[in-house]
This record gives sequence, structure tokens and C-alpha cells, in this order.
Amino acid sequence: MANILICDDERDIVSALKIYLSSEDYTLFEAYTGREALEIVKKNDIHLILMDIMMPEMDGISGTAKLREDYNIPIILLTARSEDTDKVLGLNVGADDYITKPFNPIEVLARVRSQLRRYTTLGGMEQKPSKLVIGSIAVDDEAKTVSVDGEPVNLTPIEYNILLLLARHPGRVYSSAQIYEQVWNETAFGSEGAVAVHIRHLREKLEIDPSNPRYLKVVWGLGYKMEAGQ
Repeated sequence: MANILICDDERDIVSALKIYLSSEDYTLFEAYTGREALEIVKKNDIHLILMDIMMPEMDGISGTAKLREDYNIPIILLTARSEDTDKVLGLNVGADDYITKPFNPIEVLARVRSQLRRYTTLGGMEQKPSKLVIGSIAVDDEAKTVSVDGEPVNLTPIEYNILLLLARHPGRVYSSAQIYEQVWNETAFGSEGAVAVHIRHLREKLEIDPSNPRYLKVVWGLGYKMEAGQ
């Protein structure tokens, strides 16, 4: 059973999302500001958060950034806007996905299931090999851990899955669309920009010099690949 936190300052939205998710075996928590969400996460074992961007006291962007200081819980942002700026800003601070209002109940369920599956399995796309070493980066898929030069690195589920995909196939170039479809498990439809954001986050966490990466390489016009470094 998964514990899901719904955070939106509009009570009608919270009620609607509870109805959408009531068909599943979820325990649902409610919050109406980012600060309330933080308090609930501190006191409960939350497995996924649906968080509105525009809220009083602490908005969804600030709330996501604060949560990412201590938690890797999947966060799906809710936005009434369709502009890419909101979506990219949310991804930049650590959100895993976004849903634009008005909601399609089928889409909400699909995205929630997808993020929960990713969170609980952390990249079980393949079973072998479970331990991968690329230069100074080590990935243990049984323990679900990543380290650089022996020091543990904290990744979000999306970051972990992207790294696992590339590390399993060093030297192979994946387009942004291919990465999106394999990691998000849905058709890309112009969402490939999310991949670039997560790749940048990975570089910041794994590379000594993110602007001149040794491992996570871009192949201009084609995509990304993992190299053993120099």
C-alpha cells in the first residue's frame, strides 16, 4: 500500500484527486500549502507527492526544492499553466514529472502508477548485471546505491534510472526521445527537454567538472552516452 500526499490550496482540486485515486489501494494525505506538505512528510512515510505549483506560504517550486534537501520521494507537480517555463523550473529543482490542469483522471492514475513503480523498483528494467562500474562511478542495482570514488551519491528515482540505462550500455548513444520513452515508459511527444534537465542534475552529482564531463557525454544532434572517462 502506498502513501500519497496531495498538496493544493484549492480544496476542490484535492477532493477531485482523491476521487481519482480512490480506486487504488492508496492511503491519501492532504495539505494545502508547501509548509503543510513538509510537516506531513516529516511525520509520515510518504511514497509520492502531488504538489501544486501556485500556493500561498510556500509554493510548489520552493516546496520541491526544500523536500529535495532530505528526500527522494517522487514529486509530480500540478500546474494550471501550459507554458514550458513552469515545467522546466519544476524539473530544475528536482520534480520527477508534471501534470497540467485540467486533469485527465486516466493520465493522473497512469503517472502516479508509473512513478510509484519506479520508486519501489528503482530501475528494474533489467535484472543483470546488478553491479556496474564505469570509471569511478559504481552502481549497485541490488542495493540501489550509487557512489563516486567510494562516496555515496544521492539520486532521485528518475536520475537513477537514466544513469542505470546509460551505464548498462556504455558507448551506446541514446536520443532524448529514447531515454524518455524507456525511463518514463511513455511516448515522448515533445517532452524530451525533461531529459536534458535530469542529465544536467546527474552531471552535477557525478562529475568533478559538470561543464566538461568525463562520463555523461552529449553527442550533438544525436543524444547522450556513457563513457568510461579518461
